[in-house]
Amino acid sequence: MKRQDQAFTQDPHAERGPREKNLEVAIGRQVRDLRKRQRMTGAELAAQAGLSVGMLSKIENGVISPSLNTISVLAHALRVPLVQLFAGYEEERGCIHVKSGQGVEVERAGTRAGHQYHLLGHLGSNNSGVVMEPYLIVLDSESDLFPTFQHEGLEMLYMLEGLLNYRHGDQEYLLEPGDSLFFDADAPHGPGELVQLPIRYLAIISYPQAR
Repeated sequence: MKRQDQAFTQDPHAERGPREKNLEVAIGRQVRDLRKRQRMTGAELAAQAGLSVGMLSKIENGVISPSLNTISVLAHALRVPLVQLFAGYEEERGCIHVKSGQGVEVERAGTRAGHQYHLLGHLGSNNSGVVMEPYLIVLDSESDLFPTFQHEGLEMLYMLEGLLNYRHGDQEYLLEPGDSLFFDADAPHGPGELVQLPIRYLAIISYPQAR
């Protein structure tokens, strides 16, 4: 695939800056920063939100945990969406480290003997809205043929060893070590002719997270 002239819009090196791990402190800082940006005094914001100056001071300093109703009235008084008051909070982000050879071997629906699926990691519920399943797939028997798969989402293959003809829709692609194949998984797809064994490749499947 040749380099595209159109630049990708996402900067993979961009950083959001440090975030607060304590929710009360994060909310308090956001309230204080937004208030100061709008050149409001504590007394003015407290009056508009129906709070005492002392209560607002405790919220801004992260001393107390404000109720959802209080957060809502503060957001209204500051004229910002409620979720903006949570913007400085750093939630715990999942990360899975799988050592070489320790991927969990799983049986995926439709596979047969001779098809080894090693799940290399899995994150459950997350804020991205996307689930990804990375597999190391090993094929070592010519007698075992794959059925055709078809599911929602996107899939990417990266060939590590062997030679494989891979079907997608009505096309077939010869995959050699170093080759990749990225496709819409809603079309029928799966390994065709196993040209040279053993075959090893990475398969990364992504699909929308159930809400």
